[in-house]
Amino acid sequence: MLTARTADTEKVLGLDLGADDYITKPYSPKELRARIRARLRRSSVVEASVTRFGDCELDLARGELRRAGRIVSMTPLELKLLGIFTRRSGRVLSRRTLIDEAWGHDTAITERVVDNQIAHLRQKIEPQPATPTFLKSVRGLGYRFDLKDVTDE
Repeated sequence: MLTARTADTEKVLGLDLGADDYITKPYSPKELRARIRARLRRSSVVEASVTRFGDCELDLARGELRRAGRIVSMTPLELKLLGIFTRRSGRVLSRRTLIDEAWGHDTAITERVVDNQIAHLRQKIEPQPATPTFLKSVRGLGYRFDLKDVTDE
């Protein structure tokens, strides 16, 4: 955030609402550019990570999912959903949250579409899709991705 509001409570509120940084006016353009470069470095490191679970290896930077060393054919939407789940491992994500983040806020689709995509993902990542190990349903709430034996590079 770049703002003229300098009170501590406003800074805390801005950061709590999701701002990655809070800069008040007057500001130094050099400092602003340095903060932007630092943020870009952090985000590129996150994007370059490889997440492993079970016999799967997800590399979002390369747009690939490998299972038992072989590339699995994935749609861009499936990769996006899997990325959302792996970044928020252990948290329940509602169908509405998944729609907003994967399809976009302005998309008019039903929650059943999410269920169908989850079924497709399970076919590709689960050892036994009928009894999921990683991508679990949480009745009445949505879905939770539980990483087992995970390593990030």
